[in-house]
Amino acid sequence: MRTIGLIGGMSWESTAEYYRLLNEFTRERRGGLHSARCVLYSLDFAEIEELQVQGRWEESADILGAAAASLEKAGADMVLICTNTMHKVADQVQAAVTVPLLHLADATAEAVCAAGISRVALLGTVFTMEQDFYRARLEAYGLEVMVPDADARAVVHRIIYEELCLGIVKEESRKEYSRVIDALAEDGAEGVILGCTEIELLVRQEDSSVRVFPTTRLHAEAAVEAALATSEQAARP
Repeated sequence: MRTIGLIGGMSWESTAEYYRLLNEFTRERRGGLHSARCVLYSLDFAEIEELQVQGRWEESADILGAAAASLEKAGADMVLICTNTMHKVADQVQAAVTVPLLHLADATAEAVCAAGISRVALLGTVFTMEQDFYRARLEAYGLEVMVPDADARAVVHRIIYEELCLGIVKEESRKEYSRVIDALAEDGAEGVILGCTEIELLVRQEDSSVRVFPTTRLHAEAAVEAALATSEQAARP
């Protein structure tokens, strides 16, 4: 199995989910006591969040790029950015290393397309919902991407940063998200992308009136598939 490099800590709540899922998927595939080969570089999210708010994306790119380079030096054969929002600087991070960056939006779009869905809602931070770095990547797969109205976007964003990133999961907030999803479904959404890795701590399939696409799970699964693919191919005669 190849080694998976994780740029995490943004927030550590969802990074912990990445670690759990990587190991669960590896055990499912390989059985027994097998676990994932991975290296984690965990950033201080407070520093990154401040740069996000101030729009200092180039500085963020430098920090994540340096983290990726450290992972490669530590033996990582691929790199994952363990957050949807920071894929805004995915190109710069890829440029900092020679190993591949597994883009979260690609794994998500492939799952949506495989489900036969073409019109999908996107929930995430305001950066992810309002800017085109993520939506355009999804649209390149032929998907029509919908986002909530301005008021609902503010609610979704607030719950992420003020609750989920702090490990706070409220039933009231789950209901708020369900209402947002229901409104998008009424407008024609056939599925919903949980486009922030923390949202999966709150929203489950049973909380949604349409199919849910959990990006953390999809990203982790794609990473394990990629990590195992080369080793399995090499083992063939």
